[in-house]
Amino acid sequence: MSDGRWSDLTARILSAVVLVAIGSVEVWLGGIWFECFIAAACGLMTWELVRMIDPQRSGVAVQLGILTAVAVILSYHLPPLYKLPFLLAPALVGAGQVSRARGLYVLFAIWIAGAGLGFISIRENMGFGWMVWLIAVVVATDVAGYFVGKTFGGPKFWPKVSPKKTWSGTAGGWAAAAVVGIIFAVHGGFGFAFVLISVLASMASQAGDIVESAVKRKFEVKDSSNLIPGHGGFLDRFDGMMGAALFVLIAGLLYSPGEM
Repeated sequence: MSDGRWSDLTARILSAVVLVAIGSVEVWLGGIWFECFIAAACGLMTWELVRMIDPQRSGVAVQLGILTAVAVILSYHLPPLYKLPFLLAPALVGAGQVSRARGLYVLFAIWIAGAGLGFISIRENMGFGWMVWLIAVVVATDVAGYFVGKTFGGPKFWPKVSPKKTWSGTAGGWAAAAVVGIIFAVHGGFGFAFVLISVLASMASQAGDIVESAVKRKFEVKDSSNLIPGHGGFLDRFDGMMGAALFVLIAGLLYSPGEM
């Protein structure tokens, strides 16, 4: 394990174990416990976002992080007419507070808040099984992509945006997601379409990761923060989950196999 390619493996594994343990408990509990967990994560991601694009506004970053957390929880419980205004609040308020990259901030702030609402909606409305499936797809994509990419290397997927990602790792993530899809399809009695949906969710997860990588390169930062040893920040860890969550919300309108 002295190979430089694996130098961060121990920290990644230990952090992942802690995250999985906490996340598993929150997903199992559901309700207000899960809502607070997701709201806190979204607040931290907004805090990281502001620190990346406008590092001089540390106080504003804290305020917008708190506003995001509150908006995510309230948007789930409010009537449909009021959901969108609350989700947009962190983006609109922050647009007047950050001094650079306002358009980028607005887009990311909406994505973070919308994904937060998506997580809560999936767990509370679609059921525990769907949340487990979503997490399994994203984790399998990330783990397989990491190990396959590190092991086989090869051509880069998009070197200008994400220099570490390879085609081998990307394809390995798709394959892992397909395996997860097969397992859940057999368990839930779904057809082959569910395996395809799992792979598409994996692609959406990777797209979220690439978008966040592009922002980090634009502002010349390695990680969104150092809150999670071996993984960087919450944006680094949950960018893929946010991409997959938004995909599931859209796919759910077209394909509804029921609760798992």
